[in-house]
Amino acid sequence: MAVAVRGGRGGGSALRNFFSYRIFVSAMFTLLFLATLSVLFSSHHDSTIGNAYLHRSLVSLSSDPLKTRLDLIHKQANDHVALVNAYAAYARKLKLEIAKQLKMFEDLAQNFSDLQSKQNYRSNLFDTVGPLDDDSLKQFEKEVKDKVKFARLLIADSKESYDNQLKIQKLKDTIFAVNELFVKAKKNGAFASSIAAKSTPKSLHCLAMRLMEERISHPEKYRDEDPKPEYEDPTLYHYAIFSDNVIAVSVVVNSVIKNAEEPWKHVFHVVTDRMNLAAMKVWFKMRPIQQAHIEIKSVEDFTFLTSSYVPVLKQLESAKLQNFYFQNSAENATKDVNNMKFKNPKYLSMLNHLRFYLPEMYPTLHRILFLDDDVVVQKDLTALWTIDLDGKVNGAVETCFGSFHRYSQYLNFSHPLVREKFNPKACAWAFGMNIFDLDAWRREKCTEQYHYWQNLNEDRTLWKLGTLPAGLMTFFSKTKSLDKSWHVLGLGFNPSVSMDEIHKAAVIHYNGDMKPWLDIALNQYKELWTKYIDSEMEFVQMCNFGV
Repeated sequence: MAVAVRGGRGGGSALRNFFSYRIFVSAMFTLLFLATLSVLFSSHHDSTIGNAYLHRSLVSLSSDPLKTRLDLIHKQANDHVALVNAYAAYARKLKLEIAKQLKMFEDLAQNFSDLQSKQNYRSNLFDTVGPLDDDSLKQFEKEVKDKVKFARLLIADSKESYDNQLKIQKLKDTIFAVNELFVKAKKNGAFASSIAAKSTPKSLHCLAMRLMEERISHPEKYRDEDPKPEYEDPTLYHYAIFSDNVIAVSVVVNSVIKNAEEPWKHVFHVVTDRMNLAAMKVWFKMRPIQQAHIEIKSVEDFTFLTSSYVPVLKQLESAKLQNFYFQNSAENATKDVNNMKFKNPKYLSMLNHLRFYLPEMYPTLHRILFLDDDVVVQKDLTALWTIDLDGKVNGAVETCFGSFHRYSQYLNFSHPLVREKFNPKACAWAFGMNIFDLDAWRREKCTEQYHYWQNLNEDRTLWKLGTLPAGLMTFFSKTKSLDKSWHVLGLGFNPSVSMDEIHKAAVIHYNGDMKPWLDIALNQYKELWTKYIDSEMEFVQMCNFGV
């Protein structure tokens, strides 16, 4: 019995210990809950409401089913008050110029406080010790939700001003949008510039029409004369100029003669197209260059230039090439400026490719100076005929510097044949002023080499456009480098060409889109060209060349 009694007492003690532990834990959780409620209401400006609400919560914890709902609404309101105050404080700290927004934040925080201080809500929700009034709770919940919604909208609108990440993203988006606009404007500008460069100015069109009108009105004055013996005299200084621009050719010829020491020894071989032949002849009949010899022909006068012999003419008969150059060119150009550049038919113009047939066009000559129609001659050039070319075919000024204007920029070195035959680092040179040894040309069979490369490039896989790449391939290792003062380039695109360099140059070249006869010409260089225009010519005055 004694054992049984002792065992019973031990079991009772363990049971009492168990219940004591549970009471202790329950008390601790109750104290923690009370502390949490005290912290929650300590931030409220009205201590009376907080104490009454705490008292009511404790009393009705087990009896009031709406207590939890009110508690959540009250917590949501206080959370948004804290958030609104945080944004307002941050705005003051940054000294942002948003006084109107700051006032809205402050008013919103005050509205939350005023809402909880309303007499109706205090008596029915916060100060009452009995059950909560359901209608008052619903009304209170509706007003809190409306203010929470407004607070969220205000914060969402203001977030970009305070959130660094959003500000950074917005800045990135702005930069991207501006860059897109810049690229678009650049393309539109390049397109407009290209259109301006390739269009015929009204003054040039007017001049051609006036000259044609003169030819039709007085046919007896412009009968063709017999060829002069000087045209084939190899002891004279011969120039080749291929152009359809009357005023440009006249400037080139005038500038050569005015700077020549012996103008009577200079012979100009001008070749144009059939449409401008009459106008070109009338100009030089009306305004003859004193003592100079000028031969004017059209491309069609050289009967050996047929599609069976000339690759460019044969390629122009190809339907595929015609589609590439002429179909939907305007539509494609607006999408890609480079595409428009590649599709410019001038690169297949026979006037552009005549330079590769000089020995056959002038079989009696030993040397000839090729000049583009956008150059101006500033010094006597006769020394070019006595320069030792070391057996090379072409005398030209090199244009490379550093990694720029190397063969790799003009030719497609991913093509195995180009990679095998040429050095990508070889220095490029310029067309526009080139002294050609026609005897060396014939010996090296350069025209045949040009034909070889031009035939291979029918699908434009060796180079994209122009005659310079074809010239670089044809005269590779056959070009003698001349002193840079003979030929200064860039006056048609580079506003930074040194005036000192220009004044020392024998020939200045307006290569680029900004030709001196266009409105888009670079003004600082234009006078160097206009001073050689024959401004006393009546048609120049009538057509408003502005000189």
